[in-house]
Amino acid sequence: MIELVERHTALAVVVGSRAYGLDGPDSDHDRRGVFVAPTRDFWTLDKPPTHLDGPAEEQFSWEIERFCTLALQANPTVLEVLWSPLVTFHNADGDALTGVRGAFLSTRLAETYGSYARDQLAKVANRYERTGEINFKQAMHMVRLLMAGIHVLRTGEVLVDVSDRRAELLAIKHGERPWHEVSAWAGRLQEELADAAASTSLPPAPDRAAVDRVLVAVRERNL
Repeated sequence: MIELVERHTALAVVVGSRAYGLDGPDSDHDRRGVFVAPTRDFWTLDKPPTHLDGPAEEQFSWEIERFCTLALQANPTVLEVLWSPLVTFHNADGDALTGVRGAFLSTRLAETYGSYARDQLAKVANRYERTGEINFKQAMHMVRLLMAGIHVLRTGEVLVDVSDRRAELLAIKHGERPWHEVSAWAGRLQEELADAAASTSLPPAPDRAAVDRVLVAVRERNL
């Protein structure tokens, strides 16, 4: 099955710390991509896989329909793929997908970004209460997610590169800011996220029709 990634990738990017502008010498290369299974593969009882690991290390790819479904649900991890500044491969199908990326955005982002951040905050806080230890890397990404959520609600663009806040975020990761300060900062960002959601110009639901048109065109091209 891995040949679906090797032969039918439509879009390949790097995400994670390197795309965020928070990388160091030993940072991973988090590779993500979208592949398009040949349309005839859907005509049999055994359907193509919805996602695949590999073939490279730290590489994960979604079949385009599954990718679109997750993106329509405002999944922050999936949406980052469409806005990553580190694109390593794209073809006509990949260009069609990124060309309609704005159709995936809606006010649902306030809940998904907020929920992800709250989950991270709860995990960090619970560990601190149990052990007195802080997972500062997790705390950093919680703050980064809140920043990204505020940005997309205000601008309609998914924030990936946060290198302009690199010093502040890495200070959290390296444990240079006490937990009470980080927690207070997260609280202020949650308030900003709520304000951004209240005033956003994003629609209440994504444009499923626009995404459907792209998906149908892709299937027709790959028939």
